[in-house]
Amino acid sequence: MSDEYLKQLFGLDGQVAVVVGGTGVLGGALSEGLAQAGAHVVVAGRSLERGEARVAAIKNQGGDASFFAVDATSRESIEQLRDTVLAEHGRVQALVNAAGINSATPYLEITDEEFQQILSANLTTMHMACQAFVPHMAKAGGGAILNIGSVTSSLPLSKVFTYAATKAAVLSLTQNVAREFAPQNVRVNCLCPGFFPAEQNRKILTPDRVADIMRHTPMDRFGSPEELVGAALLLLSASAGSFITGTALYVDGGFTSMTI
Repeated sequence: MSDEYLKQLFGLDGQVAVVVGGTGVLGGALSEGLAQAGAHVVVAGRSLERGEARVAAIKNQGGDASFFAVDATSRESIEQLRDTVLAEHGRVQALVNAAGINSATPYLEITDEEFQQILSANLTTMHMACQAFVPHMAKAGGGAILNIGSVTSSLPLSKVFTYAATKAAVLSLTQNVAREFAPQNVRVNCLCPGFFPAEQNRKILTPDRVADIMRHTPMDRFGSPEELVGAALLLLSASAGSFITGTALYVDGGFTSMTI
């Protein structure tokens, strides 16, 4: 198999990819991977320091990227991101929705404020970004959206009640938007990671919790953020992923295949 064939199948040369939440651990790894595949990556997030560091890392690897400060929970901010990227680049072929937060608050102690905060960060952000970018993609002849779900998109998970509910809703949102805009060649898929240590879950990963996770993960280890890149390229590629929409791809070391 030639390098040229693989590049044609999975490459993103000349494309513009926006990664909302690109300053985080998983979103950052995806940003670097998309840049290595040839895309100009717009790293979008709250932290200027982290965003500029991620852009510098991408450029040091020979990729092309820029940073845009965005509040993903604000429709105005998301629409400003879209308008600025379109003004500067003229087209957006790929959108990755990777922003999110988590909490291990016991169920009966979850306040309305915390519930709404997690709901907004994990679900409403994706809804608003899809609404902002889908019309452009449809008008331009197509595009691909990748929403970051979780193993909790299909399985309940203890100790992270609100997070699990939002990630189940992310899968439903993905399937509905995919069905709605498939005739306009806008593909929408959900990438569902298993357990990848990141900022939002480090406090939750106590020794007992880690032992429980490993007992339920046939590969007996955590994932590395870079291990999400191949799946993302498949789902975002207009060639390799051309007939894939409305699906969930689990990258979880076998977690969702286990029962007892």
